[in-house]
Amino acid sequence: MSEISHRVVIAVFPDVDLLDVTGPAEVFTLANREAGGRARYRVQLAGPGRAGEAVATSAGVRVVTDLGFADVGAGVDTLLVPGAVDAYADGPRPRIDPHVVDWIKDTAPHTRRIASVCVGAHLLAAAGLLDGRTATTHWSTADQLAADHPAVTVDPDPIFVRSGRVWTGAGISACLDLALALVAEDHGEDLALTVARHLVVYLKRQGGQSQFSVPISRPPASRRDIDELRLYIADHLDADLSAATLASRMCLSERHFARVFTQETGTTPAAYVEALRVEAARRLLESTDQPLDHIAQAAGLRSVETLHRAFRRQIATSPGAYRRRFRTTTA
Repeated sequence: MSEISHRVVIAVFPDVDLLDVTGPAEVFTLANREAGGRARYRVQLAGPGRAGEAVATSAGVRVVTDLGFADVGAGVDTLLVPGAVDAYADGPRPRIDPHVVDWIKDTAPHTRRIASVCVGAHLLAAAGLLDGRTATTHWSTADQLAADHPAVTVDPDPIFVRSGRVWTGAGISACLDLALALVAEDHGEDLALTVARHLVVYLKRQGGQSQFSVPISRPPASRRDIDELRLYIADHLDADLSAATLASRMCLSERHFARVFTQETGTTPAAYVEALRVEAARRLLESTDQPLDHIAQAAGLRSVETLHRAFRRQIATSPGAYRRRFRTTTA
């Protein structure tokens, strides 16, 4: 095995999200095992105290540090910064520990690549590392990141974003996608896919994919009948879901139904149905080799022409281009 090693330092501190720490560590460890000597990742956990101290994570599980922050020094290949949140009545807020922020500032100049997971992006932003860059974070705190740091272009949708040597990842499980992308950058797509298969994750989602689906991106409606209708739509995408048909199902006039649905969901019935159908088509493009006409029928879009138009409206690309970029099956 090669003596060359890639030093990964993962920051840990009280109430850090456990998966943000262990998920990437598992990816790098599996890469070592599967690379046949090509990869030598050395993962170290660094915390604010002394080496060997136990740090309680958000899950209550304790992890033991390899190094104190003061002992990390130079020569870091990848610095990985997870996040921690505090719960408030109006929702979660990222915890910004000035000691952690100062350490990131001091360590960044001696680091080849920096990455944050989930709300760890707020720590990078507080350290000034995201100014002038595009970044993502967990969708629930994206607005706060944009408000607190106007010099950062916040995109709440992608699973991860790369801006030069700085990477930012989205919600907690996206740590696996981010770590796999880092392995792919270091050692190629084949090794990243091999690791993904061993993790039994959805192979490897690319950074441009959305971190949430249409149903969960919409808040629950105040009317139970609208929420029940949304479930019906999701389960019957190949049925007649015209506004007239849906209004009849709700026993409302078409005009009144459209007004109520838009008020409750923030979008028109036609746009909501199309977004769900495009999402269904995206999943089929990613995971199957079905021809476009079959996918159009299965998703309720009827024709390849309609499929193309819907993709252009919803995600500004074509079905073929989307499949080439995000397809996860092998030929």
